[in-house]
Amino acid sequence: MTEANLAAVWGNYAALGYRRLVYTNTVSVLEPDLIARAMGGAPRIVAVLLTADDETARRRLGTREIGSQLDAHVARSGSMARHLEATAPASVIRVPTGGRAVTAVARDVIAATGWAPGPPDAPDGDRWLEYR
Repeated sequence: MTEANLAAVWGNYAALGYRRLVYTNTVSVLEPDLIARAMGGAPRIVAVLLTADDETARRRLGTREIGSQLDAHVARSGSMARHLEATAPASVIRVPTGGRAVTAVARDVIAATGWAPGPPDAPDGDRWLEYR
């Protein structure tokens, strides 16, 4: 389902002239082949994993979870962080986020891709999108 949905979304944007995709999904760094199939052709895929220490993750989750499930979310988050650290290939670029401004993290991600974002109406068709 994920691959079919991504293919449909990407197909629509590609038809409008978009040539770059930022796909945000926690485990997508483990699935570059799925992304390549969904996009078609031979896309250059740069996998970036945003990381946070346990304290930062707990604080962030605490601002989103207002119910009784905070501890469960923290446990799942920690488990996934350990899984990704152990299984994501060395080629995955890790960007630490703890104690950093969003703009600083964004600059690191853009630097990792080698992109310089342009306006959506750039004349060369070199546009990019964020898909969540």
